[in-house]
Parts: sequence; C-alpha cells; structure tokens
Amino acid sequence: MPIFEFRCLECGHLFEKLFVGANEKADLACPECQALSLERVVSRTSYAMGAGPGGNKPTITEKSCAPGSRCMTLDLPGPTK
Repeated sequence: MPIFEFRCLECGHLFEKLFVGANEKADLACPECQALSLERVVSRTSYAMGAGPGGNKPTITEKSCAPGSRCMTLDLPGPTK
C-alpha cells in the first residue's frame, strides 16, 4: 500500500495519502483549504545498512561520470531477480 506525499499549490500544506491499490484513483483535495491544485512531492527517505554477525556488507563502486563529477553504485547483498 503506497503512501504518497502531496503539497497544495494554494496554501502550501504538505499531506500524505494512502492508496489501498496501485490502480486506485482518488479525488484529491487539500485537507486544509480543499484546493484541487496539488503536486506530488518526492518523500525523504532514511536508510541504515550494515552487516550483522556473519552478514555481507554492501559494495560501493565509484567512477567518473562527467568532467568534475562522480557517480556511485551501491550493490546490496541478498537475493536477485
């Protein structure tokens, strides 16, 4: 069940909406001012990774992507598709 964050373009109120199914369509309105002009916000995330006793640590690969910049790839241990 995904939770999405939205910001009201009228009053700036930030709120979350839980969608029960991926295909659910909702008539979204700001809970503060009932405006219909909203934008979806990319939610902040927090991750903690580490290896427990006998566990594998993630592998970080760093490379140059463009002049003056670097890119990193994080390979997480665990099953793959």
